[in-house]
Amino acid sequence: MPLWVFVFVILALSSSSHCFPHPPLALRMRRYTDAIFTNSYRKVLGQMSARKLLQDIMSRQQGERNQERGARARLGRQVDSVWAEQKQMALESILVALRQKHRNQE
Repeated sequence: MPLWVFVFVILALSSSSHCFPHPPLALRMRRYTDAIFTNSYRKVLGQMSARKLLQDIMSRQQGERNQERGARARLGRQVDSVWAEQKQMALESILVALRQKHRNQE
């Protein structure tokens, strides 16, 4: 690397602080408060979206539980109905057998 490039880079780097003075204190404070507000706002938005996601998941699970309960209730009613039909058929067959037995004794 030529010496003049090296000197130019050194001069540019050392004089950059003099070329671009720091912004005034009021501007820096405003930027600082804006950054604090932005970070806090993003955190609140993140918490709100996480809460909404959690509520959606919980409501979805609750809906599935309600569907399962409904299915169990329907299944229970169907089993009860089948059981009642079987009892009815058993009673009717007993009655038929008793009638036939009573007729045979006459």
